Amino acid sequence: MTERTVLVTGGTGGLGGAVTAAFLDAGRRVVVPQREAGTDDGPVRVVADLLTPEGAARAVEVATAEPAAPLRAVVNLVGGYAAGGLVHETPVEEFERMLRLNLRPTYLVTRAALPHLVATGDGAVVCVSARAAVSPFPGASGYVTAKAAVRAFADAVAVEYRQRGVRCNTVLPSVIDTPANRAAQPDADHRRWVPPAQIAGVIRFLASPESAPTSGAGIPVYGRA
Repeated sequence: MTERTVLVTGGTGGLGGAVTAAFLDAGRRVVVPQREAGTDDGPVRVVADLLTPEGAARAVEVATAEPAAPLRAVVNLVGGYAAGGLVHETPVEEFERMLRLNLRPTYLVTRAALPHLVATGDGAVVCVSARAAVSPFPGASGYVTAKAAVRAFADAVAVEYRQRGVRCNTVLPSVIDTPANRAAQPDADHRRWVPPAQIAGVIRFLASPESAPTSGAGIPVYGRA
């Protein structure tokens, strides 16, 4: 029986698959929420809509259901990107959609999990922001703002729970070398992008006891981009 459970949101995506595999390889019990039922191929899967408080609570309920493997880490990967025009050309609905997609699940799942992480006295939260949060580019104000908000939220968690045994850190990818990104940018120099497995290794470290002294960090994972 494994001794630790890790809850990985967005565990079915391009980065999520690598993160899930990294924790499974380390012998962890991994819980992956998803919108629809899927195959049983290693992680514990739970159908949950993480945009709702009820869905987040359901995911955490499953993650804490095994007493022999208490929940010790939450990895927030749910998010998305949408390009647009300049700020004055961006409909407020699109701006708010980016906030809802990137920030709301991170907040709801973290909020639901924190009492359990505090109870263990050795909990970790890892959030995924983006390089754009600290180095914005034009035409994506909603995405840039949402990813900056994710990092700010993670910093707030780090400050509030440091004395309660929970650390919280953020990784900031540039462009991740996924099939979807290659399809969207076929002419880019893909050698400069970061493979998901490399980012997964950083995330696994931040969720492990070896990173115990580190909280409130924003870790760049830019590769050569």
